[in-house]
Amino acid sequence: MTMLQPVSVTRREGTSIEISRKLLDYLLSGRVQPGQRLPPERRLAETMGVGRSVVREALKSLTLLGLLEVRLGDGTYVKRVDAEVLSQSIEWGLVLGPRNILDLLEARSHIDVILAGLAAERRDEEALDELRTLLAEMDAARADAPRFAAAEAAFLRRVTDAAGNDVLGGGMATIRSLLQVWTSRLPDEPDHVRDAIASYGRLVDAIEWRDSTAARTSMGVAMGRAAERIRLALAAGVDLAPGDGSEAPR
Repeated sequence: MTMLQPVSVTRREGTSIEISRKLLDYLLSGRVQPGQRLPPERRLAETMGVGRSVVREALKSLTLLGLLEVRLGDGTYVKRVDAEVLSQSIEWGLVLGPRNILDLLEARSHIDVILAGLAAERRDEEALDELRTLLAEMDAARADAPRFAAAEAAFLRRVTDAAGNDVLGGGMATIRSLLQVWTSRLPDEPDHVRDAIASYGRLVDAIEWRDSTAARTSMGVAMGRAAERIRLALAAGVDLAPGDGSEAPR
């Protein structure tokens, strides 16, 4: 557990996201192996300087992704970490209903933030040029929801590619596909489009400057607003259940 330290929580991201990110970084660091048991919640909480409930929520998110296995009465164990495991675990979400949308949103918020930071560290000039082009395409498609959604999806895929982590990229592709199925019926919202473009613009600047901290913050803001939009729709009773696949993705 030498990698884990007390966490300084940022205001925008909140405690649970910070803890999930630190644990995910730890699991993917190579210092823990499949089959290894994690320390108990109490010890993790003490090591990271947070409450046990926060650690419990973070472990829940990583269990959803297939990175951890909870054995009743025995503890939490590290599973085999690869894109196939991530995909197989998340695919079950399609039959779990609206509750799982919130779990997928939580998982996406953690992973996309990590990918943004890695993209800032590893990007090349080709990736940067393509991100600028896709950002311009989103800006030009403000009034065309299907076109904007397609450009946004391509933009996020390019950020993932620039991050250069196939494990996280494979899992992220599955999460986005499932969320796209559920959110295709969201109403058009000009404010959402405007805010998304602004956040992505700051993200591209951070990637250009190789500022991983700023990149994580910008992606966190973008994903936080997108998640809140879906939560509000669910709370308002909007039917987001999968249709026949004919709806344009948002």
